[in-house]
Amino acid sequence: MKKLLLASAVAAGIGLSGNAMADRIALVVSTLNNPFFVTMQEGAEQRAEALGHELIVLDSGNDAARELSNVEDALSRDIDLLLMNPTDSDAAVSSVRSANARNVPVITLDRSANGGRVASHIASDNVAGGQLAGGFIAEQLGGEGQIVQLEGVPGASATRDRGEGFMAAIEAAHGLELVASQPANFNRTEGLNVMENLLQAHPDIQAVFAQNDEMALGAQRALQAGGNDDVILVGFDGTDAGVQAVKDGLMDATIAQRPALIGALGINTADALLKGESVEANIPVPLKLITKE
Repeated sequence: MKKLLLASAVAAGIGLSGNAMADRIALVVSTLNNPFFVTMQEGAEQRAEALGHELIVLDSGNDAARELSNVEDALSRDIDLLLMNPTDSDAAVSSVRSANARNVPVITLDRSANGGRVASHIASDNVAGGQLAGGFIAEQLGGEGQIVQLEGVPGASATRDRGEGFMAAIEAAHGLELVASQPANFNRTEGLNVMENLLQAHPDIQAVFAQNDEMALGAQRALQAGGNDDVILVGFDGTDAGVQAVKDGLMDATIAQRPALIGALGINTADALLKGESVEANIPVPLKLITKE
């Protein structure tokens, strides 16, 4: 198989950077309809090329069934390692176990899997990020006010963890009231629609926490259209569009992750595993609160 992979790599013009034979790695991404995961993919591709690995990228379109089909497809291509960015942490268990049955190591990126054998999980501390967002809102409101939260994809570990950290910060402030918390599936259009509905039900809110920048940007349009420009708006991810919105005064803050680094660390960790080296079970990626100041 390695000879065939080497021949394929040479034919495709892929540099081997000192590796005698290229290993084949699959990256199954929850969705490439989100700038965060596109950047993560690019980070993985650049690092894979530098280390001489063949990288197959498959887009699950936020569909757990398609994700499992992608993993089965990747396994049928005799991959040496599976990188997964799960759509749903529970649903991902089937995919992980399929790889386990083939003795293919699994590394999860950004979102975890709730079962199966995972060699390493690489992600920002989403609980800490949620706490940063909640703490910032509490400070801006002086510890009092009504807040709504736009949640990500139900079942995703990032949704659960960001919400957990955010609620811990809100509850610690005592005077803050979470009046509504609804999913908008990490999607900009859904963020707009959900925010419009929430403004109808809760016209007196003072702050919004959106669990990613895409939902925050959708919420910003709804807030602007409704004349609610004074509402504090915080996103999460630190995408280019999110950071620009903060600079332009359209959002008050975003919790910045480093998606390209997550992708690159995924490949670095894969490289170590494929060389027979030990790796850390959890590899944290630093977060940062981004404000206009």
